[in-house]
Amino acid sequence: MNTTVIGVDTGGTFTDFIYHSGGRWVVHKTLSTPDDPSRAVLEGLESIAPEFLTHRVESRFAGPPGEAFNRVKVVHGSTVATNAVLERKGVKTAIITNAGFEDVIEIGRQNRDQLYNLFYRRPQTVVPAHLRFGVPARMDASGKEVRPLDLEALSSIKIRLKELQVQSVAVCFLFSYLNPEHEQAVYRELADLQIPFSLSHCILPEFREFERLSTTVVNAYVAPKMSGYLQRIQDRLHPGPLRIMQSNGGSISAAQAMQEPVRTILSGPAGGVVGALETAKRAGFEKIITLDMGGTSTDVCLINKGLPLSTETCLSGFPLKVPMLDIHTVGAGGGSISRLDAGGALKVGPESAGSGPGPICYGRGKEITVTDAHLFLGRLQSDRFLGGGMLLDRKRLDAAFEELSGRAGIGPMDLAQGILAVADTNMERAIRVISVEKGFDPREFTLVSFGGAGGLHCAELARMLSIPRVLVPANPGVLSAMGMVLADVIKDYSRTVMLEHGKNSGGRLQELFVPLEEQARADMLKEGFEQTAVSLQKSLDMRYLGQSFEIMVPWRPGEDPGAGFEELHRQKYGYIHQGRDMEVVSLRLRAAGTPAKPALQTPAPGDEQISDKAFYAQTQVYFEGGFVSAPVLDRNELLPGNGFAGPAVITEYTSTVFVPPFARARVDSWGNIVLDILDATDKAA
Repeated sequence: MNTTVIGVDTGGTFTDFIYHSGGRWVVHKTLSTPDDPSRAVLEGLESIAPEFLTHRVESRFAGPPGEAFNRVKVVHGSTVATNAVLERKGVKTAIITNAGFEDVIEIGRQNRDQLYNLFYRRPQTVVPAHLRFGVPARMDASGKEVRPLDLEALSSIKIRLKELQVQSVAVCFLFSYLNPEHEQAVYRELADLQIPFSLSHCILPEFREFERLSTTVVNAYVAPKMSGYLQRIQDRLHPGPLRIMQSNGGSISAAQAMQEPVRTILSGPAGGVVGALETAKRAGFEKIITLDMGGTSTDVCLINKGLPLSTETCLSGFPLKVPMLDIHTVGAGGGSISRLDAGGALKVGPESAGSGPGPICYGRGKEITVTDAHLFLGRLQSDRFLGGGMLLDRKRLDAAFEELSGRAGIGPMDLAQGILAVADTNMERAIRVISVEKGFDPREFTLVSFGGAGGLHCAELARMLSIPRVLVPANPGVLSAMGMVLADVIKDYSRTVMLEHGKNSGGRLQELFVPLEEQARADMLKEGFEQTAVSLQKSLDMRYLGQSFEIMVPWRPGEDPGAGFEELHRQKYGYIHQGRDMEVVSLRLRAAGTPAKPALQTPAPGDEQISDKAFYAQTQVYFEGGFVSAPVLDRNELLPGNGFAGPAVITEYTSTVFVPPFARARVDSWGNIVLDILDATDKAA
């Protein structure tokens, strides 16, 4: 019996769905419901696969209850944890730590994000002082107990937690990554409170107490929210499996996501990166820069032949040291609102109109967005949005553009073009952060564009950065959901060891990895993978002795990790310390299992002749100060081998691609649209 895998990605404006049925991919988009994101998820599932929801089994599926559920698996990328932190809408959370260290979460480190801003204030912590409790207890730096846990003090804290109606607790003691006994004792004594506890030695068994505490606090802060959200979905799918996309590019069970929601902070964007990598590989590109532009934000990621992992992510002032894909986000999306600041300058984002009220052209919005500017300039077709399923109101835009352009002192068309230029500049800056600022030349990469709005900006961004080509996959508006369907099951493990690197350190490293490997194999067996079906990837956090921060170095037994470390150090910093001693700070193990996945589209033979069916209409597009005539093409009717020069507008259900006059489009054998940027090619030459 075949299993249907449904990918679901919740965004700020749309919730996307994709699944494989009857030999073809089925896609669907519905407006998100920010007040309760699970509602949009269930409404979408109701629309595309109602037989898999509990209340429809008997009426829509001919068979005993439960048989339909065995044929479906949902892999979901969620923004619930992210939004709870950004909007400070988590639950009432308390901290229990060593006496005297209650304020570590507020003191943090001395780094200033905005060095020259005299009015800068750190984001407020989510745990106020009266909810931070210290218990007399201490382990030393070797993990030896030097002061027992004060159970009497802990009993008093228990009473206060009840009185304050605390909903979640983060427990983080010094050196618990070496000896977790005190954290475990706290849980045993307080477990009958019947509230979630996040223990730092379970969430992040690594050194650096502030980062460990910060990661644990975020987990505790969002855990009840995430649990309630996932439970509402799980109740309707039960007993069908629900898996959640992690920030590291793999999926985990819903049960683990409820316990460790901090691992899902970049859940949706991670799915897009995985989908982009798989698509680009098949098209023959290994070095890519991803551009995921949705309704609220744009996520960019540089991939140099493999998924880039980072343990230095910071969300709204909270360092998060769990492994995540190295994704950079800016507040530029189709719903980004355009305004004039106090000095009369045009500003675009980061505020978004979202799905409610949405852009003006959706019928309810009152402030101009990037989507409105595209429609005003003729780059969006009002009757082709979502395949014609959602009609955009072009007439509502005239008064709004007249009013704002009058205040700006420019013409309405120039205002709309200026809005796009500002959004492009914000995204260009983001791409430079992940490429130029890290020693990579964008001209050596291919820009992979997806998300509902990516196709409208990708060519201009490629020209600005001298990137020679753009790849736009099929169904780009739901590529993040596609990535979730294609993602492996991945679990990450870590352990701080502080081992000096030397000639005989290889054997010791292998010994230290053994407990992590045993735990990984046991956990993956629970996920349904035999040992032979699990791949283990080892890496080491290394640094020169005396340095404050580490570099993650891939490692295989028998290899000298020092050589790999210095190669990465030279790439990142431009130099190495010849002959200087090194140390291995932490071990990292990544366990991956590949589940059954639906077959992707197979290559098709080429055909240079474009079918007459592909030409939908002729339109006028405003471009660089004047109108140009452009054909409107139906992507579903374009065949591999088709090629044409811009300008052109290519429409499909999930997205629109604008091909400007400086680009030439072609369809490859996989159905991807490849844009060759003529200006960028000239510059590179």
